[in-house]
Amino acid sequence: MKNFPERLKELRQEKGLSIQSLAKEVKISSSSLCRWENGQADIKGTQLVILAVYFGVSIDYLMGLEE
Repeated sequence: MKNFPERLKELRQEKGLSIQSLAKEVKISSSSLCRWENGQADIKGTQLVILAVYFGVSIDYLMGLEE
């Protein structure tokens, strides 16, 4: 089962977005997105909701808790 960093990167790449372009779309810093994708930082709840809504997936899916 994939974890959050893997899911985030996969979803971003499926949309053909760079970290910078995704950051601009969702109004989150590109450094935060980069740290999340590299597993160097934990995501906060509100930011998790923003990404789940943007990608049209559940929070459980984004966190790697469901397929």
